[in-house]
Amino acid sequence: MTRQGDTEAALKVLVAGGAGFIGSTVVSACLDDGLEPVILDNLNTGRREFTRDRIFYQGDIADGALIDRIFAEHPEIGAVVHAAALIVVPESVAQPLRYYRENVAKSVDFLDHLLRNGCERLLFSSSASIYRPGEDFSVDEDSVLDPTSPYARTKAMLEAILADTADASPLRALSLRYFNPVGADPMMRTGLQLRRPSHALGKMISAVESDDEFLITGVDWPTRDGSGIRDYIHVWDLARAHVQALRRFDDILPPGGGRSHDVINLGTGNGTTVREFVTAFNAVSDRPLRVRETGPRPGDSAGSYTRTGRSRRLLDWKPELTLEDGIRHSLEWAARRDAVLPPA
Repeated sequence: MTRQGDTEAALKVLVAGGAGFIGSTVVSACLDDGLEPVILDNLNTGRREFTRDRIFYQGDIADGALIDRIFAEHPEIGAVVHAAALIVVPESVAQPLRYYRENVAKSVDFLDHLLRNGCERLLFSSSASIYRPGEDFSVDEDSVLDPTSPYARTKAMLEAILADTADASPLRALSLRYFNPVGADPMMRTGLQLRRPSHALGKMISAVESDDEFLITGVDWPTRDGSGIRDYIHVWDLARAHVQALRRFDDILPPGGGRSHDVINLGTGNGTTVREFVTAFNAVSDRPLRVRETGPRPGDSAGSYTRTGRSRRLLDWKPELTLEDGIRHSLEWAARRDAVLPPA
């Protein structure tokens, strides 16, 4: 992939899961940077409204005939972003087979279909939940992996599958390990599609909307205030990092260069505890949260935050938006969500 304005800048990018929260934001960032996205989504959790005026195919990543059709109709596709997955940690604990089937087994089929169609560049949406945090809860790409939920294990498994497949085929794969996305597209084209999301900020907004309590799940973690610690990255910064990875793909993993798989953490480099997040939320919102403490959810961990050297070096990228920006954009999106996304 080359820089905008170069002869290959109009290459198309297949975004699997492109009608979801993160995938749709990546699609917008690609459009803004001169890349043409092709969306594939089964609309299990994605929304058709996020595909309006965009190239869209409804279907499953395991549907070989559909993948063949997409590549036949769009031979300019030069890379794939694989962001199609189930992501709710407690649900994965209750339904592990569903998660292994959807996130791992279907991805194996997807890889087969991509290779058959000559795909050589893949960005994979991985997760920081696969790490075992260090003593100070910071991690980098060489930290020990220790996934603690079926969801996290699906991400670690697929990274191993990608590495093995890249070693044995023309595929080159870059795993982007997300930390904790918050916010919405600052232009309000897309945002979190779920009315009752499972992550902390979504639950804060839901609590304010329903005049309910926000639960701090776990207050005995060995962090500075006992609550879990996370690295909250604005989803627009996350999407910008994908564009940088696409533009720099051949520099990071050169064709025939001997290295066919790599990983990059995408976070801010700052750890924020849940209690600190509540303070930040109350500083932005005109309606303060009522808070209650409770035990951890199934599959929860103390959390971690990333060291950012590799993302800055390889992507020439750093986050530009703050946690407060993420909260503000999420509140703005929540106020207009039902108008953009009528309840199904």
